[in-house]
Amino acid sequence: MTHATPGHGRRKVAVVGAALSDCGRVDEATPYALHAQAARRALADSGLHRSVIDGFASAGLGTLAPVEVAEYLGLRPTWVDSTSVGGSTWEVMAAHAADAIAAGHADVVLLVYGSTARADIRAGRRTGNLSFGARGPLQFEVPYGHTLIAKYAMAARRHMHTYGTTLEQLASVAVQTRANAAHNPEAMFRAPVTVDEVLSGPMIADPFTKLHCCVRSDGGAAVLLAAEEYVRDCRTAPVWVLGTGEHVSHTTMSEWADFTVSPAAVSGRLAFERAGVRPAEIDFAEIYDAFTYMTLVTLEDLGFCAKGEGGAFVDAAKGRLLVDGELPVNTDGGGLSAQHPGMRGLFLLVEAVRQLRGEVPEQRQVRRPDGTLPELAVASGTGGWFCSSGTVVLGRG
Repeated sequence: MTHATPGHGRRKVAVVGAALSDCGRVDEATPYALHAQAARRALADSGLHRSVIDGFASAGLGTLAPVEVAEYLGLRPTWVDSTSVGGSTWEVMAAHAADAIAAGHADVVLLVYGSTARADIRAGRRTGNLSFGARGPLQFEVPYGHTLIAKYAMAARRHMHTYGTTLEQLASVAVQTRANAAHNPEAMFRAPVTVDEVLSGPMIADPFTKLHCCVRSDGGAAVLLAAEEYVRDCRTAPVWVLGTGEHVSHTTMSEWADFTVSPAAVSGRLAFERAGVRPAEIDFAEIYDAFTYMTLVTLEDLGFCAKGEGGAFVDAAKGRLLVDGELPVNTDGGGLSAQHPGMRGLFLLVEAVRQLRGEVPEQRQVRRPDGTLPELAVASGTGGWFCSSGTVVLGRG
């Protein structure tokens, strides 16, 4: 395969491989093993040989990520990325990788992640993290009890105060996400829940009860991106990267101008503009959902409904977020029900690719009104406490 020369035109970029490692309750594997398992499966999914991989992106593991993980996988990449911006890391990395491939700086880039967050807590190797630390600007908030979840809870309360969003509407996100998970045999939790059950659960951080919050799991994911000339050698149909956007907002809550606006308002606008599509054309969305409010506000900021109308948009009675709804969201059950091993952004891309290819069980396969497979998807990751966002528009064809 001939490498492209920078300056000779930008190449199209496709996702040619996507896979998960074993997920959910994985007590025996190490994080490195989950990285390797996901990477091998994604490579097998693509049909390409490992020798063509010249780019590598990873974050969250090792002292010198991604150097340690690349060594473990036996890779010696000439293009690397270790951007770490929380849950949005993988959408941002996908944007960087697509740009590098388009410019000819790399041909085939592997994005991979793995975590044993759940198993480590069970085994006593770590404890639950209430905050991200107490150094730098964060030192001015930690003494006042601003835990990670409390920051999301405060933002949700502001949206409720400003726009009249209700607890029932927030709970509706969890209800519909669980309904989607019911069709996913890999999801950790599949039993239906009601709005009342969500509201009556133990309080975690007002207004979030337990079911407003994501699960804690083990698991890994991998995605392989390649230049257009590699597509003909692949086992599966390509899913094209049409447009990307990224944005960082704040780290201290006092510097967040508006708790009701997430950084997806910028990353989404950029991704849609660069893809040349409108939100109304999107067939389904995979959205980072560590908490129910994240789904609601991200839907607003991506332009699927007006600011302040997210509560009415996600109402369970309308069923818009269901696999067969008006705008299917988190079709695998999301972080609220399927799996959430720490930084979940890469799982959004895997599910989007599988849906566009038509590779999921029919019960949770998104279909257009005419019964055909979806054509366009958006994956939007959020990092920190709405500190960062990465959005990727993907298309089939």
